[in-house]
Amino acid sequence: MSSYDLIVLGSGPGGYVAAIRGAQLGLKVAIVERENLGGICLNWGCIPTKALLRSSEIFHYMNHASDYGLKAEAISADIAAIVKRSRGVASKLNQGVTHLMKKNKITVHTGQGKLLGGGKLSVVNDGKTEELSAKHIIIATGARARDLPKAKADGKRIWTYRHAMTPTELPTKLLVIGSGAIGIEFASFYNDLGVKVTVVEMMDRILPVEDADVSTFMAKALTKQGFDLRISANIQKIEATDAAVTAEIKAKDGTVTTEEFSHVIVAIGIVPNVENIGLEDTGVEPDKRYHIKVDEYCRTNVDGIWAIGDVTAPPWLAHKASHEGVLAAEAIAQALGNTEVHPHPIDAKNIPGCTYCHPQVASVGLTEAKAKEAGHEVKVGNFPFVGNGKAIALGEAEGFIKTVFDAKTGELLGAHMVGAEVTELIQGYTIGKQAELVETDYIQTVFPHPTLSEMMHESVLSAYSRAVHF
Repeated sequence: MSSYDLIVLGSGPGGYVAAIRGAQLGLKVAIVERENLGGICLNWGCIPTKALLRSSEIFHYMNHASDYGLKAEAISADIAAIVKRSRGVASKLNQGVTHLMKKNKITVHTGQGKLLGGGKLSVVNDGKTEELSAKHIIIATGARARDLPKAKADGKRIWTYRHAMTPTELPTKLLVIGSGAIGIEFASFYNDLGVKVTVVEMMDRILPVEDADVSTFMAKALTKQGFDLRISANIQKIEATDAAVTAEIKAKDGTVTTEEFSHVIVAIGIVPNVENIGLEDTGVEPDKRYHIKVDEYCRTNVDGIWAIGDVTAPPWLAHKASHEGVLAAEAIAQALGNTEVHPHPIDAKNIPGCTYCHPQVASVGLTEAKAKEAGHEVKVGNFPFVGNGKAIALGEAEGFIKTVFDAKTGELLGAHMVGAEVTELIQGYTIGKQAELVETDYIQTVFPHPTLSEMMHESVLSAYSRAVHF
């Protein structure tokens, strides 16, 4: 039996980062992975989807070449080549994680891992079983797409995100069920490639976790792009054949229509991967949604067992999982006698969220409504992209940046963005929240010109009736 200080079950963005941090701190570390190093995010999620979206973005610009004084004719999309590029990106990064495991002397055990209790774990691969032991085990098994009971994914006509990433042909008419980040990203990808897209959302607005102003703006922007958005609607029935999918859609007013689509993407959330990993043999407690309950340091209720990432509480984001991986590894090292590490719990309000549609969406902290619900008296700033010289020069004058401050203390409570490259800009506010900056810190900061980041400054100024350029 091989023994370790730390075994990480799962090698996604939480698991492999936890393993590396543990190794950096001098622990003897192993990682158990049943499929591909890097997990869903690297192989089938965050990274390859961004490769797809980059292709569709370039295609969008090519079709609008005349807006930039250029000419492009006979433009077409080769879906096989687009998918091949995306898979190549994923493969390259998978190789990168493999290298990092070797560099940090982390032992990789390939196979299905199962907790046995008492610090033991079995790994089954090709019918052979290996038993491992560790002082501490981190569960980082992630999650998978949630099926709609009425629309079980078959990979042919009814897709999850994984099927939608490797189509053999472009849909002709696509139904996307769910308007969260995953649903809207795939809807944007296919719409940019010329597919007629219908989005059905049961909530009263798209991107329902975002600020209401963001949802309203995005609904108008996507409708202008040709999206058919059905809000406060739900799917009554779905039937798939070899040739098409028929869906009964109940509208907000109660009207039910029967419509035909070539394909359907189900994007209604995730299910934690807690089955068949031996939780029942350990006493580890799940919450009512079957996610594993952990404390602020990612400890479960059982000594020596930790959990991170999508298998735990939201937000279910890769960067949250990675940060939790570092946190758990440092807490484990501390528990094993390392006095040089000082792990700090994560404040979920300081975790940014990004949606890579067109235009992009990014946010951190409280929405205006949530801030008021929490009892804050607020000051709100808003600055449009059309007031920024760099945005106009880029031909990207669509969007805005909104900031929400506590009126009494000047604390930045939240920031919400729509527009070009806002997924890169949001970190400026995220650092501010983590550092507990107040409005004067932003007002007195010199922002470079000409940049999109100047809008961040102007939005803060706007909250205090000092905006210069609008």
